[in-house]
Amino acid sequence: MDNTKRRAFARAAATARPIGAFTASALDRAARGRGFATSALLSQWQAIVGADLAHFTMPDRVVWPRRNDDPDETHRGRRDEGAILVLRVDGPRAIEVQHRSGQILERVNSHFGYRAVAELRILQAPVARKPAPRPPPRRPIDPDVLTAPAEIEDQGLGAALARLGSGARDQITD
Repeated sequence: MDNTKRRAFARAAATARPIGAFTASALDRAARGRGFATSALLSQWQAIVGADLAHFTMPDRVVWPRRNDDPDETHRGRRDEGAILVLRVDGPRAIEVQHRSGQILERVNSHFGYRAVAELRILQAPVARKPAPRPPPRRPIDPDVLTAPAEIEDQGLGAALARLGSGARDQITD
């Protein structure tokens, strides 16, 4: 390969970016509309709170406190400590989430690295879930999978070995 081709490949590789790099910036704009600084809290929710809580919870929005320009003026209900995280929870699980709210706040704040969220509010609403992935359709079992010397008297064992052989063959050919 000559130098011009090598430079062309290097230039193309430098400009090629994975599709995930573009989705993050598109999602950040939508996330900011709901009060999230970035979409990281949404996309990494399962890693932040754990799979057991992420199954029936989802962050809905973040409400940040208003900035107070006048330090002498106090506002009723004002919090300077941090934001309010509104958490969407499946209805029957709301009491469990309320019980574990301290743990959730601790995990969210440790994700941010500082005390960004001071309060947790629960919104009882259905949590959108991804549908379970469908298993691939089974291919018919090839009767010629077993070689001739492998004659097995037990029919159940023979059928199980034929399924195993067909599955192994499908994995190799795919």
